[in-house]
Amino acid sequence: MNQPNAPLAERMRPHSLDQYAGQQHLVGPKGILRRYIEGGVIPSMILWGPPGVGKTTLANIIANQMKLPFVALSAINSGVKDIREVIEQARKRHGTVLFIDEIHRFNKSQQDALLGAVEKGIVTLVGATTENPSFEVISALLSRCQVYILKHLSKEELIELVNKALQEDEWLRNRSVVVQEYEALLTISGGDARKLLNLLEIVAEGVKGEQVVLTNELVQQVAQQNIVLYDKSGEMHYDLVSAFIKSIRGSDPNAAVYWLARMIEGGEDPKFIARRLLIASSEDIGLANPNALLMATSCFQAVQMIGYPEAEIILSQATVYLATSPKSNASYKAIKQARQLVQQTGNLPVPLHIRNAPTKLMKEIGYGNNYKYAHDYEGNFVPQDFMPEGMQNTILYNPGQNTRENEMRKQLKAQWGKKYGY
Repeated sequence: MNQPNAPLAERMRPHSLDQYAGQQHLVGPKGILRRYIEGGVIPSMILWGPPGVGKTTLANIIANQMKLPFVALSAINSGVKDIREVIEQARKRHGTVLFIDEIHRFNKSQQDALLGAVEKGIVTLVGATTENPSFEVISALLSRCQVYILKHLSKEELIELVNKALQEDEWLRNRSVVVQEYEALLTISGGDARKLLNLLEIVAEGVKGEQVVLTNELVQQVAQQNIVLYDKSGEMHYDLVSAFIKSIRGSDPNAAVYWLARMIEGGEDPKFIARRLLIASSEDIGLANPNALLMATSCFQAVQMIGYPEAEIILSQATVYLATSPKSNASYKAIKQARQLVQQTGNLPVPLHIRNAPTKLMKEIGYGNNYKYAHDYEGNFVPQDFMPEGMQNTILYNPGQNTRENEMRKQLKAQWGKKYGY
């Protein structure tokens, strides 16, 4: 039973899969987690996704529907002693769901303490993380867990959550809250369902009168006045890193270093920042300056070795370098378009002439026939088709407008002529 004085997001927390919003690929009629639950057996798992998409709620629902004891620990304030106490209690029970929020913040010894209990089934681990678990969860623990990716809630799903709260929450009904415009609610909450509902409540609390009509202007005004109350953590984690990356993309080293300082002062993990620099070096700079990836990789390795406070110098150096580098997202767009093409066209056969032919039979049926070895030709190049049948002239990589990629465009045009339209 939800407490009447709890925040709106807590009052509206669902208790069954049918009440749960979003993540239909996991909990829908054909979802893997629904099948596990209905089958009466669930594996240990890591739930990976952005804030406010229902990781904690899903863990609660799993325990509730499996009729298992539920124990929650936060990686921020729990240690090995806490883990061992939970495991000892779980030995006396017939199964326990152990939920660990922000499991990526557990160090190796803390994660090691979980291994035996997870392997023997003393506890069913449900870890939640906003970070790629392959970076922060040790391989021994990761191999004992299934990893499920939770997606951002859609605009329609978020609006549905608001409307459901207006209909079902007694306090909102008594206040006669009406939402006239949704855009500010959705924008300020950034797709985080928990923030969305709590923002809705804060705005409703801040308005006097018999009826509360929420407009974009009203939401923005009240949210600004209550920003500390609204952002419960005080870190504005994803807003800061978004500002940081957009400043680098926009070639503003001053703003980039400012947002870097904000993250450092907020106690952000230096490896988290370094990983974002790695991504930006390829997504936003790419072949306009290939050294950016080398710089970002060196930065990541260095902060792993030394940590704060000296790591801030390395982070600053890499940030300024990336911000002042020429920009190109051509390789980023190329792989996105290529994956979309593969999804549309399926598994097209590899042309015979570029297939591997390790056996006599394969050679006899044409594998490798008429393949031209590029190094046997002048300039180490000879025109031939490498794409599947019917897609020979498809262009996926379109060089950006910068000094280096302009040279690459000239080279490709000289080699391929009119084939790709370079």
